[in-house]
Amino acid sequence: MDDRKSITAGVMATETKNIRRRLMVPAVIAVTAAAILTIGIATSRSMAAGPEAAPSSQASQYLPSISDLMIATIQPRHERLWRAGQDENWEFAAYELGNLHGAFERLGRAHPTTHDISFPDMIGSVTAQPFKELNSAVQSKDGAAFAKAYAGLTAACNSCHQALNHGAIDIRVPSPTSGSDLNTARASQK
Repeated sequence: MDDRKSITAGVMATETKNIRRRLMVPAVIAVTAAAILTIGIATSRSMAAGPEAAPSSQASQYLPSISDLMIATIQPRHERLWRAGQDENWEFAAYELGNLHGAFERLGRAHPTTHDISFPDMIGSVTAQPFKELNSAVQSKDGAAFAKAYAGLTAACNSCHQALNHGAIDIRVPSPTSGSDLNTARASQK
């Protein structure tokens, strides 16, 4: 009987070890996978932050053209400002007005001269008054004053285009049905 108990105890001990091993294998795999993942993430972050990730000299010298910056930063903000004013969302209008003003300032810093003219001075001279009027209209939540000031900013944009011999670029006050503030119909009718 003692032999049976001894054999049974031995079998049970072996079974218990096998069960523990079977339970340990997934845990070891999970811990190993987590360690590999952590090392991989840490390595990719350090490589991205390291000198190998620095842009090439050509990439760091790239400067988007005035046209690129107008299309990418000025035009969308001009349109969103109008939409915010039409919706009388004055908080968003104030936000976009600030973004538009900042985009013009960055444009002037990126391109200090164009056609032998101080571009920041030119931008400032044509936009200062309309920006002041727009800010006043937004702060007072006055839709009629906003529409008038927005039309003034749009006219100022077009006067700058004319002065720089880019008269084909005719900006308009967007309409509720237009997808853009760019008036291409006028240019093709001439």
